[in-house]
Amino acid sequence: MSFLTKLQINSVRNINRLELNLDPCLNIIFGINGSGKTSILESIHLLATGRSFRTPKTESIIAEASAELTIYAENELQSRIGLSKGRNTKHKLKLDSKLQRNWELVARALPVQVVSAITFLLLEGGPKSRRMFLDWGVFHVKQSFVQDWRATKKCIANRNLLLKERRIDASQLEVWNEELCLYADRVDEARREYFKEFGPVFRKIYDSLVPDASAESISLEYWRGWPEDGSLKEILLAEKERDHRYGSTQNGPHRADLRVKAGKRMASDVLSRGQQKILICALKIAQGVHHASCSGDKCIYLIDDLPAELDEENRASILKYLVGLGNQLIITGVDLPSIVNCLSDGAEKRTFHVERGTIGNSLL
Repeated sequence: MSFLTKLQINSVRNINRLELNLDPCLNIIFGINGSGKTSILESIHLLATGRSFRTPKTESIIAEASAELTIYAENELQSRIGLSKGRNTKHKLKLDSKLQRNWELVARALPVQVVSAITFLLLEGGPKSRRMFLDWGVFHVKQSFVQDWRATKKCIANRNLLLKERRIDASQLEVWNEELCLYADRVDEARREYFKEFGPVFRKIYDSLVPDASAESISLEYWRGWPEDGSLKEILLAEKERDHRYGSTQNGPHRADLRVKAGKRMASDVLSRGQQKILICALKIAQGVHHASCSGDKCIYLIDDLPAELDEENRASILKYLVGLGNQLIITGVDLPSIVNCLSDGAEKRTFHVERGTIGNSLL
């Protein structure tokens, strides 16, 4: 699914009913704060991944006066994705009228990348956000990864149950250690392969967006989740008492991290908010570029409040790069000129003005 042509949203936050006919390249959604423009991006992300990028509680985004939200989208080949979710009922997800048990096929059919205030967690937050970022890329290029990762999480969950017991059943712990090591090595290998390919793509894009000497100080490091000087099996045996004390597994692929540094320090401790946003955009753009090179399918970029934290020169640089990729872009901002003025003359676009959850189609 290269780009969306139609989007219908019902009962998401302050949006009662909304329908958009989207441009295959650039779409700009503008309006005052609280008008509902971010909710449009949130709806696309929810449809594509099963979760909001603003809150972990899906029920909380259902409009107050409604019992259920629905989101529907079509692409240029008329492939269809539909989602409904009630406050107290399980979701129903369909891909081309076929009910889906999970989001695996939909996520592959509708790959999206988000840049929002929340994505500053890639630099400022804990390892979980960076691990999710890394695994998005691995998921889309290695088909077996999702099964290996699910098996890994099952092993860790069962091992943790044993560790919470007052007395550990040594034979059962050994069984889960063996299973965990098997799948952990597969997950680690897949992540390493992806990271090795992703690094040069990111480097090229970041250098293009920040063409000065300071760009050389930015580096990425992959941490697998346990020390490099030993096997996971050895670490689990050595750390058994510590794990028992904490009641959880302290080493493994669930502790992996993608460390982003400026020189020898973490990038979040050195860079300004504007510099961080450029770095985040480079990371997200690089994932989309790498995904396209491996799969032949372009992802959709959802960019919330692009002008925030960025001066006009850097906005123009990022927009020029994104538009040049030929991906579908859906960008929000408080005022239209702050985005349009950064575009080259004659750039094709479709604009939408949002007010109180309703939208008017304004073509420029």
